Amino acid sequence: MRMRTLVSALALTATTLVPVLALDAPAHAASGRTWDRLARCESGGNWHINTHNGYYGGLQISIGTWRGYGGGKLASLPSRASRAEQIRVAERIKHHQGWGAWPTCSHRIGLR
Repeated sequence: MRMRTLVSALALTATTLVPVLALDAPAHAASGRTWDRLARCESGGNWHINTHNGYYGGLQISIGTWRGYGGGKLASLPSRASRAEQIRVAERIKHHQGWGAWPTCSHRIGLR
């Protein structure tokens, strides 16, 4: 009886945790290499660039977009966030807007 209860508890725990883990790793997440290629086009690959043009960081994200997709919880500006944090927010942006959020560079490097 105890073994059956333990197995049931483990199964319930596993089915409860899987959806939570899936939120951090989108099924269609781009590779780090893809984000690096996009950043090379957008900012010369400088993840901490602030060119004072209204766009920040390696992926040249505006403050409004950064905050709108939860980046404000990570850093005040994308340029102050780590590469990994910028990519995390960029994945959310891509999920809702597609690669069109970076129209010139996504087209230039062949992302559709």
